[in-house]
Amino acid sequence: MELFLDILKVIGILIVGAIIGFFIAKKYMMKYLKKNPPINEEMIKALMMQMGRTPSQKQVNQMMKQMEKYM
Repeated sequence: MELFLDILKVIGILIVGAIIGFFIAKKYMMKYLKKNPPINEEMIKALMMQMGRTPSQKQVNQMMKQMEKYM
């Protein structure tokens, strides 16, 4: 019976550790992406130019707001 309780304790500790680790990793990644966004204005301009459009600053700003909304 004691062995069974010890195994349950270990499994419980592992589950709690995984949950805490998940939230710490999520917070770290959100902070990292806010500091180092994966796309910037120059990339948006280059992408629109490749599609054959000449982007205005207003369009670029709209795209940046859309990107920030989903991060």
